[in-house]
Amino acid sequence: MVGIDSSFWLDLLFVLVPFFILTFLFNGIMRRWLKVERPKMFSHNHVNDKHKKIDWIFRGVFIALMILGGAVNINRLPEEPILFLEPWVLLLTLVIIAEIIRAIMEKRHAENPNAYIYTLSQLIFIVILLISLFSTNCWGVL
Repeated sequence: MVGIDSSFWLDLLFVLVPFFILTFLFNGIMRRWLKVERPKMFSHNHVNDKHKKIDWIFRGVFIALMILGGAVNINRLPEEPILFLEPWVLLLTLVIIAEIIRAIMEKRHAENPNAYIYTLSQLIFIVILLISLFSTNCWGVL
């Protein structure tokens, strides 16, 4: 492939494996400490129907923004995209907003009073990991 160093995939592995191990360990420790059930893998885990409706409204809005952002940024110079319409910015924003909404709904409606604390701590931990990852050039790997 043009533009990809031969060691790219190995370097990516050296970044992703520690990221996922740290996230897995943090989640396990927080679940035990807060006595929160393990969420189902790859599911939305909506607290109630109101949460489900709000979540899908935000997802629809972000899908529309991604389409709009793609249409706008494809017509701009590659060096001058509109940053808030870039797909990675929109996806990160969607995840953060969705998790904040989940925490609010868990605070108000969840059976376990610690569920929202787990959700917020997980979100904060992942944001800190991502910031450290990007501010240190992928922890010095790339």
